[in-house]
Amino acid sequence: MTAYTARLLTPATWDDFAALVEANNGVWGGCWCIGFHPEGLAGRAPEHRAAKERHTREGTVRQVLVYDGDAAVGWCQFGTPDELPNIKNMKVYEKGLVDLPTWRIGCIFTGSRHRGRGVARAAVTAVLEEIRQAGGGVVEAYPEQVVDRRPQRGAYLHTGPETLYEDLGFVRDRQIAKWRWVMRLEVDAVSTGRG
Repeated sequence: MTAYTARLLTPATWDDFAALVEANNGVWGGCWCIGFHPEGLAGRAPEHRAAKERHTREGTVRQVLVYDGDAAVGWCQFGTPDELPNIKNMKVYEKGLVDLPTWRIGCIFTGSRHRGRGVARAAVTAVLEEIRQAGGGVVEAYPEQVVDRRPQRGAYLHTGPETLYEDLGFVRDRQIAKWRWVMRLEVDAVSTGRG
């Protein structure tokens, strides 16, 4: 297993993120990981790139980049429901909603040459640590069911496979599409040792 490192997406790491997106054709047709943000996929690739860069400059994005050496090879996006208001199947999601989570995990991406090597796991694990450091709380993810389903290709896994979240302790909350689930995990805050 490769020893990955993780860093937050900031102006200092923007070029690494941009290089990964550009090496993968803008990611899923040019989304630039903007779909969960308030403006959503409202334009074309150049507009999405500009919006993501603006979020990065303004500090309104929370995203962990996973590195193999000096190269970013993947990421996992996270934020509060206000920061990431756009999720798929929103009408069904809202029907079963009891209370909003503290945090949402948005998209996960692994560069094409690094798939199947634990990048997504490293990314989500790093996000959970960031959430722990930020005070913890209820974390929601919206993965795709892969068990009892024939293998899929392409962007359907942009929120990750359900099995990854199960391995990290998430449990199913409710189904919001034929193959998509809301999964939740309570993350404790880091103890300060004071008291």
